[in-house]
Amino acid sequence: MAHDTDVSTNDASTVPDNLVYAHVVGTTGRLELNRPRALNSLNLEMVEIILDYLEQWRDDPSVTHILITSTSERAFCAGGDVRAIREQGMQGQYAEGDRFFNTEYKMNEMLAVYPKPIVSLIHGVVMGGGLGVSAHGSHRVVTEKTFAAMPEMLIGFIPDVGMSWRMQKMVGGKGYASVALANFLATTGMYLKPADMLWSGLATHYIDSSKMDEFVEAVIDESKGVDAAIEAHTTTVAESSELARWEKQIEQCFAASSWSEIRANLEACADAEFVDLVREHTKLANPTSLVATIEVIAATVECSHIGQSLGHELTMGNQLRREPNFAEGVRAVLIDKDRNPSFVPNDIAEVDEQFYRDLLR
Repeated sequence: MAHDTDVSTNDASTVPDNLVYAHVVGTTGRLELNRPRALNSLNLEMVEIILDYLEQWRDDPSVTHILITSTSERAFCAGGDVRAIREQGMQGQYAEGDRFFNTEYKMNEMLAVYPKPIVSLIHGVVMGGGLGVSAHGSHRVVTEKTFAAMPEMLIGFIPDVGMSWRMQKMVGGKGYASVALANFLATTGMYLKPADMLWSGLATHYIDSSKMDEFVEAVIDESKGVDAAIEAHTTTVAESSELARWEKQIEQCFAASSWSEIRANLEACADAEFVDLVREHTKLANPTSLVATIEVIAATVECSHIGQSLGHELTMGNQLRREPNFAEGVRAVLIDKDRNPSFVPNDIAEVDEQFYRDLLR
């Protein structure tokens, strides 16, 4: 979708930042992710720009809502730039990575508690940190070309950016919040199509991609506003949710507070097709990440505010980034791309579950 940095504004001129276009159009604060060659993978500069403008517009009465989009046809945001963080960690330099995650989590928390409507138009791939930019908003609009995932198990990390909180709070078409679904999505990294995102609650509305420009114009039209734009341009997705097919099995097997419990449930599960699905999606996962992820989600169940959940993610993420498995996972997925990681330990039974549980106490 085209972007325009020459639109007239009320009281703020367009600011053509290199990686994020930030400007006010009428009463709409617009943020356009603009790192298309990297599929809008977030780096520190992008996060700082978004956070800065959210802070500026939060208490500005002339800005009534926020619209977040991408200038790329392929991606909303493919996640965080973990290659750079890996390289720094390989040299024993963790300060920049610590700074990135601290700043990113501040942005995630602000998006989650923002006092004004936030409309995210999620077109193309959205993974990891991209969900941290979009999934906390009040209106999460997807197109037929959207697909989402939290594939952090493959890189020796955990689903973060507040998703341990969001995934167990979202309701969607299924009609209820589910810790079991959060556990399932976080550990399998299952790719979600628009129907899955709407059923799970990750998305709130659906629009045909051919109508995106009209939708954006309607959102920034002061005479219409967000609710009118949503009502006029969104529609019902035609496909059914593949994720919904496994609702019963997910609730039976993943409603647990540790990976060892989930593993036992899967071993006792009578649905071989579902068990095979889980095994297929976790066969390249870092065993430590599986354990650590469930511990974070279980700890988040007790949280009363997303800031506490982000604190758990930060603690666990800082630990995992300093373990060799993170560098190995990023290598296997993003650098050599051989999809053949050598994780240590490589057997889930050898992971010290209590050690990771104690980190969050």
